[in-house]
Amino acid sequence: MSGNDFNFCPSCGKQNIKYLQNKKWFCSDCGFDLYNNVAGAVGVVIADSENNVLFEIRAKDPRKGFLALPGGFIDQNETAEEAVKRECYEETGLSVETVSYLCSFPNDYEYKNIAYKTCDLFFTAAVPDSIGSVDELIKKLRGQQSEVTGFLACKVETEDDVNRLPLAFSSAKKALSVWLFNSKMKS
Repeated sequence: MSGNDFNFCPSCGKQNIKYLQNKKWFCSDCGFDLYNNVAGAVGVVIADSENNVLFEIRAKDPRKGFLALPGGFIDQNETAEEAVKRECYEETGLSVETVSYLCSFPNDYEYKNIAYKTCDLFFTAAVPDSIGSVDELIKKLRGQQSEVTGFLACKVETEDDVNRLPLAFSSAKKALSVWLFNSKMKS
């Protein structure tokens, strides 16, 4: 894991700290250990009846300028459902009342030369009936400037559609494939 190495033990300050088994740092001098646990993150697929899906254009790295589903990291003492509703509102201004669990996938999130391992939990939410389509929804959204430079509606009806999207994260690509499969099963 490049970028995840310590030069000095945070506890005793000596240089005998090693990263073991892609799992934890251990200092043989003082016995300090620090586990590199997986971080929880969420994303939401918001689609209309025509299979148009809402995407954000990322405003920052990692993968600045690429497409992402609304979402982010789960805060302490927060459920995944609470996190997806909060993140969606923070990034888009849209309050989603009901979310349904879709799937989860591991992901790599590199930020400032640190490689984070995440478990991304994906949910679905409907475009509000009063709005109707993702295109109309986009006109009402207000992007969080530090996170989002804009919004895009993309029709997702085939695996080729999923594969053509310039997605920021592989986990979102996999989640869209699950969503697409589930959508076809309901039809």
